[in-house]
Amino acid sequence: MCRSIKTLRPPVLPHEATEDDIRAAALQYVRKVSGFRAPAAHNQEVFDRAVDEIADATRALLEHLEVRGLRKPAPVPDAV
Repeated sequence: MCRSIKTLRPPVLPHEATEDDIRAAALQYVRKVSGFRAPAAHNQEVFDRAVDEIADATRALLEHLEVRGLRKPAPVPDAV
């Protein structure tokens, strides 16, 4: 298991996951699976595409998960 990826659903996260949360988790996943912290120049495009695709899948998963007994968390307030 990739220990640096945090759980992004309630009640573990008290608010909706932000885009930064989702992308960070996707990046950690791709790093773990590929075995590279940063890709070589010839692998950058495929590495970035994988992060984008996993972030999209994560976002869709979180939008459709139903956690019994919980209301949908409040959106994260805009920073002032």
